[in-house]
Amino acid sequence: MKRRIVTRRPDRADYAISVVGETRRPLRDFYHALMRLSWTTTLLMIGATYLLVNAVFAAGFVATGGLANVRQGSFVEAFFFSVQTLGTIGYGAIYPVSTAANVLVVVESLFGLILTALATGLVFAKFSRPTARVVFTGYAVIFPMNGVPTMMLRISNQRGNQIVGAQIRVVLSRTERLDDGSVFYRNLDLKLSREYALSLSRSWTVLHAIDEKSPFFGRTPESTVAEEIELQVSVLGLDDTFMQTVHASHHYFTHEILWGAKYADILTETSDGNFILDMRNFDVVQPTKATEAFPYTWSGVAPRSVPAGK
Repeated sequence: MKRRIVTRRPDRADYAISVVGETRRPLRDFYHALMRLSWTTTLLMIGATYLLVNAVFAAGFVATGGLANVRQGSFVEAFFFSVQTLGTIGYGAIYPVSTAANVLVVVESLFGLILTALATGLVFAKFSRPTARVVFTGYAVIFPMNGVPTMMLRISNQRGNQIVGAQIRVVLSRTERLDDGSVFYRNLDLKLSREYALSLSRSWTVLHAIDEKSPFFGRTPESTVAEEIELQVSVLGLDDTFMQTVHASHHYFTHEILWGAKYADILTETSDGNFILDMRNFDVVQPTKATEAFPYTWSGVAPRSVPAGK
């Protein structure tokens, strides 16, 4: 069994998927797994491997002997000699005098070359790999825009660069009961009012009009819960600094879709004709007034929510 966690935030798992019967290829996927590790875990792993390798060769030197100026059976001094050998330091105070010790030095030197190359390549690859720092609003909202029910979410590029040719896709996932009683998880593409931007610099508002062709059409807050509706969002573009493709993704679960709510404005124009983009309001949501055509208004409590009209 292999357990995979699908998360929206690093500190919270929204649900888990346990995979059984999967063919494992740990050696083939080893490099890929290393690239996915965090920097803290990577550095700790490199440090632990380095200490472990030196400890193994130190034990070999203690077992074989043949080191000058080392007390008989001293693991600590053998360990320090191993560090000098693996790091090609060579102070000269301790040196091998037997054939077995010299053979161990040759093996450790060769192993050190391989270990250094692997560690250097891994660190360089992680440094040089471009990543997107795109954030998504904590909630997707649905409210009437010019009389048309519209699903809206907001994304932002947190770096000072631009993501050129940014493309966004939103997929709605829902649970369906088939005629034979079985459960089917259907994925449906949402048609967006704008799926492409020449460049994503700071903020982008994503809109989906809920018309007769929309998977949201005819749904209510209650039916979205019953159908376990989720939204999967993906952003893909070209980092103008590295000129390489970067991407970001996000999940909105049923309880993160607010009916009868909208985002607070983040863009205002100053008296001198300039603009202010207030990212402090990026996640702020506020309720909208219910109408006969859209009889929903959000009344829940969400992080950084504000009353209507403020």
